[in-house]
Amino acid sequence: MKYIEFDQKRKLDLILLGRVAIDFNPAYNDKVKEDFKPLKKVHMFEMFLGGSPANITVGLNKHGLKVGFIGKVSNDQFGDFVTDYFKSRGIDTSNLTRCKHGENLGLTFTEMLSAKESSILMYRNKIADLQLSVEDINEAYIKSAKAILISGTALAESPSREAAIKAVNLAKKNKTKVIFDIDYRAYNWKNLDEISIYYSIVAKEADIIMGSREEFDLTERLIKPHMSDLESAKFWQSYNAKIVVIKHGMKGSTAYTIDGQKFSIKPFPVKARKGFGGGDGYASGFLYGLYQGWKIIDCLEFGSAEASMMVRSNNCSDDLPSAKEVRAFIKDEKKKYGEMIARA
Repeated sequence: MKYIEFDQKRKLDLILLGRVAIDFNPAYNDKVKEDFKPLKKVHMFEMFLGGSPANITVGLNKHGLKVGFIGKVSNDQFGDFVTDYFKSRGIDTSNLTRCKHGENLGLTFTEMLSAKESSILMYRNKIADLQLSVEDINEAYIKSAKAILISGTALAESPSREAAIKAVNLAKKNKTKVIFDIDYRAYNWKNLDEISIYYSIVAKEADIIMGSREEFDLTERLIKPHMSDLESAKFWQSYNAKIVVIKHGMKGSTAYTIDGQKFSIKPFPVKARKGFGGGDGYASGFLYGLYQGWKIIDCLEFGSAEASMMVRSNNCSDDLPSAKEVRAFIKDEKKKYGEMIARA
C-alpha cells in the first residue's frame, strides 16, 4: 500500500523550514586527529554546516532529490558560508534570506568524550533562525513543492513560530504534504506548556510525524500524557497523519501506518564517533525511500543504515552519504552480521 501520494508535476520534491547553524567539531582528518577528550582540551576544530533541517536538506540533495530551504541566516561571513554551501550543491536558496538587525547564526561546539558520550555547547543569543517571519513565507513557493518539512525548533519563539504555522496552513490549502520532524532542543523554549501547544498545532496537520518517544511525550503533554507508542500513533492518525515514526535510540524505531500496520527496525552496529547526527541521516534515508515508493520496512532500513553511518562520522553534513554509499553499507553490514541484522 502506498501511504503518501506526491504530486509528481511539482518542481521541488521537498522544502525544509527551520534551523541552520555552524558546527565546530574537534578536528579529525588525515592531518589532525583530536582524539576523545574534554572540549577545554581541544585545540583544532573543523567548521561544518549544522542544524538538523539543514543537514536533512543536504542528505536528500545527495540522494538526488530537488530540495529548497526556507530560513534566516546572518548578514555576515557565516551567512555567506551557508548560502554558498547550499548553492554549490544545487539546493534552492531563493527563500533563504538575511537578517537585518545583527542577529547571529547559531554556533555549536561539540565535545566528544568517548564513542558513547558526547555533548554540545550552543551559542544562540540574538539567533538568526528564529527571526523567520510571516512575510518570509511565499505561497507560490510552497505550492511548487510536493511536500514541506517543518522542524520543531522553528516553533520555539516568535516570529518564527507564526511563520512555520503560516507555512503549514498554506501547504494544506495547496495540497502540499506536511512532514513534521519534532526535533526537540531545550534551548529557546520557555516552558513545557508552550512546547505541547505549538508542537500539537503542527502535528494535527501533518501527513508524516517523526520523533523520539520523549518528543511525542512533550507534544502530547497537555492532550493525553503517558500514551504508549501505539496509542500515540492512533491519536495522530485520527487527525491527518498517514505515517507516524517513533524512535527509541539504540533500541530501534517503529513506523505505524494508517492501515493499522507497524514496521520495526534496529540500528546497524558501528563504531561510533559521536552520539548525535544519526537523526539527520535517519530522516534523509527514510524520506528518500518514501519518495522512491518503497515499502515502509525498506525505508526504515535505509534510514537506519544512514543513521549508523552518521554516528561514526565526525560531522553531520559533509559526510552525509549518497544513496549508492548507503546501499554499499547495508550490503557490507549484512555480509558481516546476517541478512536480518537490522530487522526488529
